[in-house]
Amino acid sequence: MITISDLSLNLSGKTLYEDVNLKFTPGNCYGVIGANGAGKSTFLKLLEGKIEPTTGTINIDPNERMSSLNQDHFAFENFTVMETVIQGHHELYQVMKEKDALYAKPDFSDEDGVKAAELESKFAELDGWNAEADAAKLLQSIGIPEKLHQTLMSELPEADKVKVLLAQALFGNPDILLLDEPTNGLDVHTVEWLENFLADYQNIVIVVSHDRHFLNQVCTQMCDVDRGKIQLYVGNYDFWYQSSKLATELAANQNAKKEEKIKELQEFVARFSANASKSRQATSRKKQLEKITLEDIKPSSRKYPFVKFELHRDLGNDLLRVENVSYSVDGEKILDNVSFIVRPGDKVGLLSRNTLATTALMNILAGKVKPDSGTVTWGQTTAFNYMSRDLNANFNNDELTILDWLRQYANKEQDDNTFLRGFLGRMLFSGDEIEKKIKVLSGGEKVRCQLSRMMLEPANVLIMDDPTNHLDLESITSLNDALKAYQGSIIFTSHDHEFLQTIADHIIEVGPKGIVSRKDTTYDEFINSPDVQKQVEAIY
Repeated sequence: MITISDLSLNLSGKTLYEDVNLKFTPGNCYGVIGANGAGKSTFLKLLEGKIEPTTGTINIDPNERMSSLNQDHFAFENFTVMETVIQGHHELYQVMKEKDALYAKPDFSDEDGVKAAELESKFAELDGWNAEADAAKLLQSIGIPEKLHQTLMSELPEADKVKVLLAQALFGNPDILLLDEPTNGLDVHTVEWLENFLADYQNIVIVVSHDRHFLNQVCTQMCDVDRGKIQLYVGNYDFWYQSSKLATELAANQNAKKEEKIKELQEFVARFSANASKSRQATSRKKQLEKITLEDIKPSSRKYPFVKFELHRDLGNDLLRVENVSYSVDGEKILDNVSFIVRPGDKVGLLSRNTLATTALMNILAGKVKPDSGTVTWGQTTAFNYMSRDLNANFNNDELTILDWLRQYANKEQDDNTFLRGFLGRMLFSGDEIEKKIKVLSGGEKVRCQLSRMMLEPANVLIMDDPTNHLDLESITSLNDALKAYQGSIIFTSHDHEFLQTIADHIIEVGPKGIVSRKDTTYDEFINSPDVQKQVEAIY
């Protein structure tokens, strides 16, 4: 158990949180949510003891072992994969090293024998005899084959390093597990495995993530970091989002419809509780939802940007034809004779195990680079708008303010300070913020600027390369809703499961040996079809 009492934290003269009182109990997975800069990762560092609170206490039983996900992918370059995983249990690893060092001594003494006996006893108590077998099983579960277990970390590709560090955090069944963005860099199959693992985990899990699908699958409570406060709410992310939105409407509605809103909120709680009890990972702890009352649900003070893409004009019969496109990077072919057709109204999700391939294809579709061979033909009625993965695209003059930068993309009717200020205000650039120079913007702010540009420029096709990257949950939710409602066509990439599942109706996976294209197919249908996945394996 973790008990936090009267905690506050002041960093560089700024109060990040104050009067925080929380209790985390075994058998629950807590999802930490909040806007960018709210202090989610800092909160994990406080729990881990890397930062001391300004006031208050964090009480953790000294016999409980805490483990966290290491964010430095190069911290274990000189260790084997097996050693790296076992280091997740620091005490066990230290006993192993001390024991090995003692037995390696050429002048092994009686005193060494006594010390060795003590270490052997501790080793057995920590289940050391099963350590390598348990680590091997864990590694194989997340896709690291046995032949790599004695390989140095420095020899692994980045994607495998991410998996090994995840195995390190999970190793040894820690009492408290802290995970900061654990799905970053993981393939869809490993994410699904992790969801199942955490859904059945009996100890405390505290996770920071921008992946709504992941939060919905694993979380029993949400830990909301907002305006200097940290509050716990029963339920997963969807329950928190929908119930807080209803509560906000209720709080704002002081007229005769108030009773109607109360009834709507009550029905929502009952419906969600019933659905939760039938879910795949349902356990007795999920029944907390059944005990929830209206007083437990609070309005959110979150602000969501207003994102809406207008259709420039209707599309004709032809939209896009890609024929025999090939492309190489540094002599390596990453696109090979790629051919597909996109129909008017299609919303295409592009997938690949190699993001270079999808980014190259997006740049080719947008006319930013030329393929080595093949053709891309757009229909005569199409007008596309492109959002690059490159954060610095379209930001050529760092000295411009946000207001003047956006003015470049406004037409005569839009080129008005009142209009542009109001427009940026809806995208959460309020007051003096619109006078900030482009050069000081964060990644999330640059993405919101790019979305603002796209909303001003007329188009009937949107091309977006990983648009959720750098965005907080509120912006991701607004963008997700806008793209679902958009009447034109979309071609996009994303690592966000919910984003892909709720927007795409045409999935194309790009491999070095070709593509697999499925029209009128959702993301879940694509990844869960054994026949489709056999074809996918054939293109890698």
